[in-house]
Amino acid sequence: MFVRQAIALSFLLFAFADARAARGQDAAAGQSPEQSKERAKEQSQGQAEKKPKAAALRPESRLELVRFVSGEFVHARKPLPGGKQGFLLRAGQPVNQQDLDRLATRRGAAVNTGDSAQITRLEFRGHDIVVDVNGGGRIKKRWRDRLQIQLGGGGMPRPTTQTTTQESGPPGIQPGMGSTIFLEFGKAVPDLTPEELKGLLDPLLDFSKQRSAAVQWIDTIPPEMKKAIEERRAAVGMDREMVVAALGKPERKVRERDEEGNEIEDWIYGQPPGLTIFVRFQGERVTRVKQFPK
Repeated sequence: MFVRQAIALSFLLFAFADARAARGQDAAAGQSPEQSKERAKEQSQGQAEKKPKAAALRPESRLELVRFVSGEFVHARKPLPGGKQGFLLRAGQPVNQQDLDRLATRRGAAVNTGDSAQITRLEFRGHDIVVDVNGGGRIKKRWRDRLQIQLGGGGMPRPTTQTTTQESGPPGIQPGMGSTIFLEFGKAVPDLTPEELKGLLDPLLDFSKQRSAAVQWIDTIPPEMKKAIEERRAAVGMDREMVVAALGKPERKVRERDEEGNEIEDWIYGQPPGLTIFVRFQGERVTRVKQFPK
């Protein structure tokens, strides 16, 4: 009995000594036990925050990619097959040369090795970025408004008809006659800079020896427009080619009529609530530029 009491007393003494030592350390640091616990919690949170997180593509980054990659001129490093199926390029992995050769032979090479070509469109999907070269291999059509034409003599209206027209590309480039690259990430498209996207496309496309569309235009336009293009912004009075040189091709276009019946066209860059730029054309010239948030 006495031995068991002695052992229990020894444990109590050791525990008391450990507690005093811990309080002494907190006191030496000028902290109470509660403050020490709070500090330990903050340190734990700080370590968690330091762990890198996989960031998805932000609206601002998407706008930058459209502005600085779409419209760029390149040299083809390899033959690019035509057709709407395009070619699958897995980000960060070597090109499947056997698959590329097979597709180029079966469908024909829309762009041959060494050819000068142009990035004409970027499309962002869940796990990939679709890159159209020289108009892409997919024929893209849009529906025109339905038209009703009244017959003379108060007759019944002629049945409505629908027509489709192929979207026009840059001069000399026909949509559907080029090639399409599907840049696959296997996960949500990460946040990318224009240079990083160019690097991922480098196994197929060489950006290094070409001048951008903006650079080719810069020496032939008025000084105030030249300055706006250099600053990568749209300005009132620009035509469509100048806006493309400054901002790239828009993600969306909206056509309508204003209160006075004039036909207007809005080019939209970005996605709300992120940085979004609205460029309004009336006729061939920009009449208004708005940016949200300012």
